Amino acid sequence: MRALLTLTCAGQFMVLLDNTIVGAALPDMQQRLHTGLSGLQWIVDAYVLLVAMLLLPGGVFADRFGRRRVFLAGVVVFTAASVVCSLAPSIGWLIAGRVLQGVGAAALSPASLALLTAAYPAPGERVRAIGLWAGISGLGLAAGPLAGGILVQSFGWPAIFLVNVPIGAVLLLAGLRVLKESRNPDAPPIDVPGTVLSAAGVGAVTYGLIEGGSQGWTSPLILGGFAAGLVLLAAFVVVEGRVPTPMLPLRLFRRRLFTVSNTAMVVVGFALMGSSFFFSQFFVHVQDTSILVAGLRTLPTSLAMVIVSPYAGRLAARYGFRVVVGIGLALAGLGLLALGFVHADTGYGNVWWRLAVVGIGFALTMSPLTGAAIQAVGPQESGLASGVSSTTRQIGAVLGVAVLGAIVHTRASGGASFESGLNTAFLAAGAVTLACAVFTSLWLTATRTATGVRAEQPQGVRQSASSH
Repeated sequence: MRALLTLTCAGQFMVLLDNTIVGAALPDMQQRLHTGLSGLQWIVDAYVLLVAMLLLPGGVFADRFGRRRVFLAGVVVFTAASVVCSLAPSIGWLIAGRVLQGVGAAALSPASLALLTAAYPAPGERVRAIGLWAGISGLGLAAGPLAGGILVQSFGWPAIFLVNVPIGAVLLLAGLRVLKESRNPDAPPIDVPGTVLSAAGVGAVTYGLIEGGSQGWTSPLILGGFAAGLVLLAAFVVVEGRVPTPMLPLRLFRRRLFTVSNTAMVVVGFALMGSSFFFSQFFVHVQDTSILVAGLRTLPTSLAMVIVSPYAGRLAARYGFRVVVGIGLALAGLGLLALGFVHADTGYGNVWWRLAVVGIGFALTMSPLTGAAIQAVGPQESGLASGVSSTTRQIGAVLGVAVLGAIVHTRASGGASFESGLNTAFLAAGAVTLACAVFTSLWLTATRTATGVRAEQPQGVRQSASSH
């Protein structure tokens, strides 16, 4: 059991490490690959988009075809893709490698949790195991900026991908010996049309947002991208309402608690990922620090999230989803607004606390929002609700990088400085987050679920905190 727990934690650690380690390397990538802001956006969004669109199908795939098999396949794909990224001679090859990394992560992450769930059938042991899984793997978020800064400063950006190779090799060799196969014979078939339509639709909209600044917002290609995205997403909604086993059951969104919590999760992904995309770039390009120093200076956000996240569920159990989420979003929004007034000559003593407030705020929101989504459905759909919550956060992240990047690009093309563009982007993210704080405070109310349990009872919150 301990070996399985160690392997699944290490696999998820590798995936989460990749979420934050890349941010530290973006300034070096921009210089060495001779790319602009849109290229950096694609480096991040190519990965996040694939994870967002394949996360739910990845869990179904693992249940149907074997969790051990899918976990190991995800490790192989993720590790091989990391090698492709490290050897990429151009921005195009690097983006292709990031796409493959996203495919591997979308298989590895849900399979690791499914393996853990199957290995601990007793509810009490399962909660403790998943809590440990979430806690240890979550350290990858905090380790990313520091590890990225050290590796890039010493060896250049390819090193951030090569670090995955020994981890992946150990996971594969140990997994072949330790892991036992398990599957769910009653798992539903994979919703291929829904998966393809959702990925294509969100991808088309993302293309328009990222490339609109450079190609012109009224160019036929950009307008066509937006139009195609809307048509594909509309087709996705139609298909999901008709297929017998949809990837995303639309009936769940008839429940206000489920809809409100997932809407707020989109905003969390949008503001958190969209703003953190620029943290290292601010320190390197605006305050003229080294990449290592920039990595160190971004730590307050990730450290605050790692420290505060374990307590978010307990606070929500005591005070309710609405209070904790509302306060968390308000703190995050105020922190982002404060970052909008940071300039080149602002001392770090007046910067770090703003980053920490952002981290604390978002840490208070994510587990309770997942808990609210889980409590809005029956026990048999709790896994699906948790997966949808993760997916909506990833979709928000894709849009955040694209939209805030578009704001910076548009400001720069209009003659403003990069610093001014960043200030505008942080202010926009803060305003959206504060608006969401008001929205959730009004609508994220205590609601009876299909099981008759009140949405703000501690049990569901603890489930959420452990499954996040």
